[in-house]
Amino acid sequence: MGHILSAVPDGASPEELAAAKNKAEDILARLKGGANFGRTAAAESDGRQALEGGDLGWRKAAELPTIFESIVPELEKGEVSDIIRSPSGFHLIKLLDVRGAERHVINQTHARHILIKTNEVISSNDARARLRVLRARIVNGADFGELARANSDDPGSAAKGGDLGWLNPGDTIQSFEKSMDRLADGEVSEPFETEFGWHIVQVLARRDRDSTQDVQRAKAANELRRRKVEEELQAWLRQIRDEAYVEYRLEE
Repeated sequence: MGHILSAVPDGASPEELAAAKNKAEDILARLKGGANFGRTAAAESDGRQALEGGDLGWRKAAELPTIFESIVPELEKGEVSDIIRSPSGFHLIKLLDVRGAERHVINQTHARHILIKTNEVISSNDARARLRVLRARIVNGADFGELARANSDDPGSAAKGGDLGWLNPGDTIQSFEKSMDRLADGEVSEPFETEFGWHIVQVLARRDRDSTQDVQRAKAANELRRRKVEEELQAWLRQIRDEAYVEYRLEE
């Protein structure tokens, strides 16, 4: 991780604050224009690692300074952050490299469906029969999207022609996912029942997606929550200690 600091002295005047911020903005503009981060850090940074090109070395997410912990996980490799303000000045961070990160690749499915709910009027047999008719029409060339808009009882997807978007494993209930996973691309399922009613589903496409960054962001968010809980616990314990008293009684 690379670091450039435009320092602000203690008790800085408004003019000194403005000058430090202007310096950071100028450096950021040059970096975005292609300037070398290491050489710029060595020449411009007020940080302790300036002579090393601002290189802070390898850091685990849990070891990041508090002001950087929510920013660094959002950066792509080679990306420079926006200006970060702290009491010591204005900072720029560059994610130089990533190592030891386990890759998380998931198989996504793009699908659409038509749902018929059962009620006092529509029995389970009625719903299944309606979907068999709709499926036959689709297989014979009818437009799935138009039939979904006209017939589906799922208001969230019906307006979009039954489109459910790209689904991750676990996004839908297990019975729906199992029926969907058995289909080839483009295939329309036979009617099947879930706790929501009766469905037919069509798989439009499948893809593998690298969700490593999503996982890393989730881990970073969990770490932030853990730290916050720990800080609140310590504050509560301090409050209890401050409010506590000890009574001494001397035996006569």
